[in-house]
Amino acid sequence: MLVAFNDLTSPIRLIETRRSGKPRDMVEPGPNPAQLDQILAAAMRVPDHGKLAPWRFIVVDADKRDALADLIVGAYLAEKPDAGRLELDALEQFARQAPTLVVVISTPDSQSRIPGWEQQLSAGAACMMMLHASHALGYVASWLTGWAAYSDAVRNAFAGSEDRIAGFIFIGSPGKALSERPRPEFATIVSHWRNKIEG
Repeated sequence: MLVAFNDLTSPIRLIETRRSGKPRDMVEPGPNPAQLDQILAAAMRVPDHGKLAPWRFIVVDADKRDALADLIVGAYLAEKPDAGRLELDALEQFARQAPTLVVVISTPDSQSRIPGWEQQLSAGAACMMMLHASHALGYVASWLTGWAAYSDAVRNAFAGSEDRIAGFIFIGSPGKALSERPRPEFATIVSHWRNKIEG
């Protein structure tokens, strides 16, 4: 089980130890209703230029997972009527994995003076905050997109035509040990700006 950092004595350690888990490996328990409210409330604290709250969080309860699977598979077959059994099985599994599922919707206000890109970044930040909050409470979480996130038919079941699915956030307990993945070398991604005009 992951360690909960409830006393916040080492917030940097919390960030350093966060690791995504595979939703298909997640098991019960997931967050209880009060804990899920904490996770969602944390996600509402992300940077939000203009105070627009350009995101919505839709919880897909356990008794709605079959309906979500039917929706995703039906939408996929409408686009790809010759889809194979393995493809369809993967889509059904996608909808049913992990104890808790939150769909994050990016809802930019096109009439606002705030650039749409900044509003979309805020939705991405909300997804990331959910991962950190889940880890802080001792759970494992994962932020996935996949085919379903880019399907108009799936999006329309959750939001309007101007909105987008920013991600599916799966949360639960790790069913197996989490392994660390390779991280980029500092030298390949970190540099100090040098003004080329200075020569």
